[in-house]
Amino acid sequence: YQFDKQAQYMELFAEMMRKCHGLRRMGSAAVDLAYVACGRFDAFFEYNLNAWDVAGGAFIVQQAGGKVMNFSGGDEFINTREILAVNGLIDGELLETIHRNFNA
Repeated sequence: YQFDKQAQYMELFAEMMRKCHGLRRMGSAAVDLAYVACGRFDAFFEYNLNAWDVAGGAFIVQQAGGKVMNFSGGDEFINTREILAVNGLIDGELLETIHRNFNA
């Protein structure tokens, strides 16, 4: 894990907590992404994950009509090791929040 970015990540978590009803982490990126795909979660974001952590779940989100991107809003989330998956309704606001608080 990249502990040098931990303070920035905690700032991001703090702002997210102020904006929403809570943050949930199931412990598995694949499960979290599946929850975005089926509508249980509105979004999932994380950094420093490997391809095997996100590839399958990201595909499921995309097939369900959601969006998957890196923290810059680009399509390349595997090699940048940053992922934001959303239901397609809140991606703009989440990207702004990430940019304000976390410089990956």
